[in-house]
Amino acid sequence: MNILIVEDEKDLAKIIKKRLERENFTAEIAYDGEAAVDKTIINEYDLIILDIMIPKKDGLEVLSELREWKDKTPVLILTARDSTEDKVQGLNMGADDYLTKPFAFEELIARIKTIFRRGIKEHSNTLKNGDLIVNTVDYTVKRGEEMIELTSKEYALLEYLMRNRGNILSRSQIEEHVWGYMSGNNTNIVDVYIRFLRKKIDEGHENKFLETVRGRGYRMRIIKDE
Repeated sequence: MNILIVEDEKDLAKIIKKRLERENFTAEIAYDGEAAVDKTIINEYDLIILDIMIPKKDGLEVLSELREWKDKTPVLILTARDSTEDKVQGLNMGADDYLTKPFAFEELIARIKTIFRRGIKEHSNTLKNGDLIVNTVDYTVKRGEEMIELTSKEYALLEYLMRNRGNILSRSQIEEHVWGYMSGNNTNIVDVYIRFLRKKIDEGHENKFLETVRGRGYRMRIIKDE
């Protein structure tokens, strides 16, 4: 599951990211409201953890924009505002849950898992691009009628590319999100795994999903149904 953390307290945001990754979630950070909106335009998220008191656009403005765009991504508000009026306002604007600071990480994780359990019935569990289908619940991959067996890292790479289909992703971006680090281009691990995926996903098909963008990185091409 891919989570966006919108939090201007950088140390706290990094701690939340690290704790989420221990629970096998993928997490990104936006430190202000404008960056959060930009990220939601480019990427797809399974959950947004949203602080209210953030710069440029406050959290409620961000939430309002998302809901105006009919974006149904679950939102968990995380804030120091603890009045009933604030909670009611956030929930009425479309938030799915509300947690006040300070908080226990165990409670945050529990609330996230509860939202995801609710969302299994309410939101699609599949990523689809042409005849390529990725099931994010049981981690199965299928192209046409063919089931494709992937290793855990191959699957993580494919899911990241699918969630960002149409966008160019640099090697460092891919390393950070799939492997959790940036090597400074001292390794060709991304290139190796792209080759693995090409062999399993594209080989034998006229339409190729995985595209190399010279000097910039890789892109998952958007393909209509074959």
